[in-house]
Amino acid sequence: MSTRKITVTVNGAEQSREVEPRKLLSDFIRDDLGLTGTHVGCEHGVCGACTVLLNGDPVRSCLMFAVQADGAEIDTVEGLAPDADTLHPLQEKFQERHGLQCGFCTPGILLTARALLRENADPGETEIREWISGNLCRCTGYRNVVTAIREAAELMSEGGAATPVPRKD
Repeated sequence: MSTRKITVTVNGAEQSREVEPRKLLSDFIRDDLGLTGTHVGCEHGVCGACTVLLNGDPVRSCLMFAVQADGAEIDTVEGLAPDADTLHPLQEKFQERHGLQCGFCTPGILLTARALLRENADPGETEIREWISGNLCRCTGYRNVVTAIREAAELMSEGGAATPVPRKD
């Protein structure tokens, strides 16, 4: 099968690879780039586990071919925190408020929430629920997720910095 060279910027780093035209963006991210935080759930675009930010907008990476992302900027959950020792405020609040349990849906929800907070720094509960309505979670019941997003928005609007994560050496 023929391949096509694509170049994308993933979490701020330019990446070029040869890919088959039929390769899904989710598979490219996981298999070719080794970024396994992008989860593959339903493979029909329903669950939201594979959500990444494409040029700042949340997209279902299981519904796109990698070649469609050529030239784009992609953000995955691995790029959310500013560095390996620091949590993003969303991650901090998800941890504090138990907004994650099994964690399978968490990367997609975190990136959806990141896009929301870029668009509206002070969303209300209804808007948060509307934005995350495409992310299915079987563990949390969403209340703690909504609380975590709301508190992260408050922390970020107050200029709250990300929190250092203790190393587990």
